[in-house]
Amino acid sequence: MALIAHLSCFLVLLVAGLAQGIKDSLRVQIQYNRSYSNPAEYARRLDIFARNLAQAQRLQEEDLGTAEFGVTAFSDLTEEEFDQLYGNQRAAGRAPNVDRKVGSDEWEESVPFTCDWRKAPGVISPVKDQKTCLCCWAMAAAGNIEAQWGAKFRRSVEVSVQELLDCGRCGDGCGGGFVWDAFVTVLNNSGLASEKDYPFQGAVGTKCQARKHKKVAWIQDFIMLSGNEQGIARYLATEGPITVTINKKLLQQYQNGVIKATHTTCDPRHVDHVVLLVGFGKTKSVEGRQAKDVSGHSHRRSTPYWILKNSWGANWGEKGYFRLHRGSNACGITKYPITARVGPRAKKVSCPP
Repeated sequence: MALIAHLSCFLVLLVAGLAQGIKDSLRVQIQYNRSYSNPAEYARRLDIFARNLAQAQRLQEEDLGTAEFGVTAFSDLTEEEFDQLYGNQRAAGRAPNVDRKVGSDEWEESVPFTCDWRKAPGVISPVKDQKTCLCCWAMAAAGNIEAQWGAKFRRSVEVSVQELLDCGRCGDGCGGGFVWDAFVTVLNNSGLASEKDYPFQGAVGTKCQARKHKKVAWIQDFIMLSGNEQGIARYLATEGPITVTINKKLLQQYQNGVIKATHTTCDPRHVDHVVLLVGFGKTKSVEGRQAKDVSGHSHRRSTPYWILKNSWGANWGEKGYFRLHRGSNACGITKYPITARVGPRAKKVSCPP
């Protein structure tokens, strides 16, 4: 009788879990406008969905930060499909022969405790959605130029991502690219048109239209910063947002919080997604995961983090943003910290706390 009772409880839990999985799957279909061609495809997607939920649970248990993982717009995609649709294998290509530097006077300035360029008027443009176009590199480069203009000249601009796709050296701009090629395109074209005049199409146009539109922003050159996180924070606070290239592996299941990955869960040597670094800070101690000190007593710890702007729409993550642990080279954030420079600053730049 005891065995039958145990089996009955197991079946109840199994059915309940399956029902919840189907309910969550239906929520994804409705919220993200998913539809499947036939019952067999629906069954396959439901199986993928269940596997991804199990993976999200494992990530939740393994992560050392405050991140929450679970149902997202990508929960019905395999890891391979996610890579094909949102990865950028070209981003991991060889960087140009650019000296890494921070600037001769940066080391003399202290780093503030917090920095968030989203609080500065006219610096950070709205979050965009690259859709199925692999143009994170172009969106991050455009966001970098916009932010540099906003921070240095107190002038709000929104530049054309489509111009970078149509007129760049990469050929198929929706097939991935290098952020440094985006900057070379801007230099070659003597600037960029506005997003309003040359809007994003989500695909590569038939012909470059750069000469038809007035330029609203341009750059002097671009540099690669030192791979030191303290130096990156100092530059970010005193010069403005920069682009970084990371391993996007953990972003498929990410919902919110600070990702504190290990090198096993997010290999820093494999970077495949370009985003815009817009700030940094620390969680309040009550946010931190509970830990034990050497005496065995439980306590709460604050977590230092980076704030990054993604290009998967404002409905993803933390209103289009996400946070990575600061100080551990999380997901390879220090590999390619690159920024455009728009010329001598007219006024002192100061990042809002």
